[in-house]
Amino acid sequence: MSLHEIREPADLRALSYDELDDLAGEIRDFVVQAVAETGGHLGSNLGAVELTLALHRVFESPQDAILWDTGHQGYVHKIVTGRQNQFDQLRQAGGLSGYLSREESVHDFVENSHASTILSYAYGLAIARDAGTDPRRHIVAVIGDGSMTGGMAYEALNNIGHSGQRVIIILNDNGRSYAPTISNLTAGPTPLDRAMADHPSLPARITDRLSHSLTSIRLNPVYVKRQRKLEQFLRELPYVGPQAEKGVEAFKAAVREFLQPPSFFEALGVRYVGPIDGHDIEELENTFRNAIELSAEGPILVHVVTQKGRGYPPAEDDDEKHLHDAPVFDPAVGPPPAIPSGYTQAFAEGIIKEAEADTRVVAITAAMPGPTGLLPFQNRFPDRFFDVGIAEQHAVTGAAGMAMGGLRPVVAIYSTFLNRAWDQIVYDVALHRLPVVFCLDRAGITGDNGPSHHGVYDLALLAKVPGMRVLAPSSAQELQVMLHDAIELADDGPVAIRYPNGTAPQVGEHEVGVGLHARQLRRGDGSICILAIGKLVTFANQAAQMLADHGIDATVWDVRSCAPLDPAMIADAATHRAVVTCEDGVRDGGIGMTIADQVHAIAAKVPVEVLGLPSKFIPQGKPDRILAQLGLDADGIAAAARRSIETHPER
Repeated sequence: MSLHEIREPADLRALSYDELDDLAGEIRDFVVQAVAETGGHLGSNLGAVELTLALHRVFESPQDAILWDTGHQGYVHKIVTGRQNQFDQLRQAGGLSGYLSREESVHDFVENSHASTILSYAYGLAIARDAGTDPRRHIVAVIGDGSMTGGMAYEALNNIGHSGQRVIIILNDNGRSYAPTISNLTAGPTPLDRAMADHPSLPARITDRLSHSLTSIRLNPVYVKRQRKLEQFLRELPYVGPQAEKGVEAFKAAVREFLQPPSFFEALGVRYVGPIDGHDIEELENTFRNAIELSAEGPILVHVVTQKGRGYPPAEDDDEKHLHDAPVFDPAVGPPPAIPSGYTQAFAEGIIKEAEADTRVVAITAAMPGPTGLLPFQNRFPDRFFDVGIAEQHAVTGAAGMAMGGLRPVVAIYSTFLNRAWDQIVYDVALHRLPVVFCLDRAGITGDNGPSHHGVYDLALLAKVPGMRVLAPSSAQELQVMLHDAIELADDGPVAIRYPNGTAPQVGEHEVGVGLHARQLRRGDGSICILAIGKLVTFANQAAQMLADHGIDATVWDVRSCAPLDPAMIADAATHRAVVTCEDGVRDGGIGMTIADQVHAIAAKVPVEVLGLPSKFIPQGKPDRILAQLGLDADGIAAAARRSIETHPER
């Protein structure tokens, strides 16, 4: 049976294991070709092929809930649930989401693109099932690709074990998140381990055989039932029952510790089984079937080891991220090496310059050293670089501790992921007025990854934090100046710099601002004043030129400092007949509304039109196209300026 004959999970169950191996190869070729044409997540999906096939052969989705953390490893799941014909529109406007999507299929339960959450979903679904309000039979949570480095996963794991919920957890251990996973649970082999693997000693071979045998025994329901009877027999022995039972448990634990990975899961009340070869479909299926029976007694975790990027040499050979994600590329040769560009490259160069001048500067990231531009810093200052894994809350409070100790931590993180550490920003950093600098990449509309990845809340939220200074550069050079200024401004408390993905305008040394001051780009005739933030400064300048072509001479300000706002800029804006503000953050509660309040405090009758993003989830699409649709390009800004003048010809 070919891939094109697979229309639903049930079609997989008639295949032999040889046919499944052929299908797995065909799926890998399909995924590589699809991602090559549209861009997307590649390595994690290539590693999850056999795992996905085994899951859908053993469990009956959607009657059984198969939950994925994170959703970017769900391409194969999409393929076998009837969506392979839509992959030519993967991550395109109006097309197939790059993550799971409840709107696409009944097989997608969670639109999960932020990591470490799925065990909490599983816990809640299990509660609902047992309460009789949800018809699911089995709750299967697939967590991996670095998600077990997030604290929320451990909170849920502890709760699942304590409550004894019947949840089957699949730990997809590929040793990676975006970069290598920062966790002792999934630590890779040492050089000595690899050397011994090539020439294992007799004791090592015996130990390995015993380990696999023990795993098979512990998965055998007959063994488990007999074990329970033995425990009950020992417990009921006169006088020595409790001591005898504890003695057997201690012996079992000692054997387990010697022959298997440290099973701290069991200390939390979750039965641990593994590790299992994640590319052996037959072994996976046998393990899952036994896990179903054993889950009647409570939660069980199956540790599955997979290879990220498996089956595609360019992904297997990519030491940084195993082609975790990729742009459009030639599948015959693979994508070119990922190189930071635009604002990210400006940040990468700027932080090295600051660190060379100030030994207090350290850099922190949450599992994304490459995308945030910190790999050059890591190479230059390995002892001053800290990757904490997918743990944004820990990253922020860890930075607070470093700042308390006299360092100048720079936390480089995506805007959308900073939302996860809101409590820590407010109460662990700002409340203590600590010198932490937040550098927020991918701010504003980000495009193909859809609503979960747009960085649209940072301006409105951070500007409300007491003592927080919020800066937004409009060029590569502005970003580097702001980073330098932020290191000094941090003496009085935290500073955030937010900037978009993509190309950055290049300007001369005299075309940058300084400190917390705005910069006037054009001086008009007093009719209309345009105040623009970050990326939209370019569009505001273009809009001003369009207005000039129609005889309207506009004043244009680069806001630069969003919090606090420059009083000189506000005072100048208040002298105009009308004001337009524009930002690529949410309009409600955003910077534009604060500008309007401050302008009206000086000149109550000056109309201020606030342009920004709507308070709704914005679908995937190219950033500039989305901005144009929302009236935030040059045409939209010019149109808003003309409206303001026409509506208020005189003040």
